[in-house]
Amino acid sequence: MNKLQAMEVFVRVVESGGITRAADSLRLPKATATTLIQKLEAALGVKLLNRTTRQISVTPDGAAYYERCVAILAAVRETEESLAQRHATPSGQLRVNVPTLIARSVIVPALPGFFERYPEIELELGCSERRADLIEEGIDCALWTGELEDSSLVARRIGELYFATCAAPSYLAKHGQPRHPDDLTQHRCINHFLPRTGKIVDWVFAKGNQRIQVSLDGHIALDDENSYVAAAEAGLGIAQIPAFVLKDAMERGSLELVMADWFPEPVPLNLVYPQNRHLSGKIRVFVDWIAELFGEHDGIQLRSTLRRP
Repeated sequence: MNKLQAMEVFVRVVESGGITRAADSLRLPKATATTLIQKLEAALGVKLLNRTTRQISVTPDGAAYYERCVAILAAVRETEESLAQRHATPSGQLRVNVPTLIARSVIVPALPGFFERYPEIELELGCSERRADLIEEGIDCALWTGELEDSSLVARRIGELYFATCAAPSYLAKHGQPRHPDDLTQHRCINHFLPRTGKIVDWVFAKGNQRIQVSLDGHIALDDENSYVAAAEAGLGIAQIPAFVLKDAMERGSLELVMADWFPEPVPLNLVYPQNRHLSGKIRVFVDWIAELFGEHDGIQLRSTLRRP
């Protein structure tokens, strides 16, 4: 039995809540993961997990062993990487999850430069609006917008995402320009809903010390960012989209800025990763690269033709 591998499987079972999920995240057959857990328990002479047909829970001995395993595995990884980094650049598979629009417009176009620096990293870039379960899905780090709710994650604030209100020229020609947030009750609005809860997101506007938060009726609501922008460009109504996306759309002539003195409040941008995982060299260089990329990006920093809030 490879005891380190068995310990890694055990840690992943505890964190994910199931052998199947743990095996999938480690790319192992379920039978192999099950056998490793059984051999580990036999070698230790204690029961680590309580198993039923519906769920798996950790025993008191298992909970104590889990804490030691996490520390041991982190120390092993740190030792291996410190030695490897003396002779090689960061390498290996890196799984990252990011929002769709930011991936398409900011991250993916800049990846050639990343791979020039780190040619031995194999990047798996998941693009979605949902907040993935990093531990269960085996994701090394993720880029999240908005406030954080999960205190079990380590977060690095890398900036803020600015939004702006806009509409297609065809829509404005037909319905006119709104001048104030109150005017939006007389317009068609494109709503955005949260994939996890289905809740329609409120519209928020700020001007100086004034702040307005309202719920607006709309004839369409979407949760996918690409579809949301496409709906705005199709003339379906007023929308709020990231400023860097609007900047590009304005240059193409597909969207126009409206209510230029009433901007939505910016939302935090955070890179997150599990706190009980060692921050490996490949994750560290990716996090630093993203922070550098966003710090220099014209649209993310709102250094553009859009007015700064």
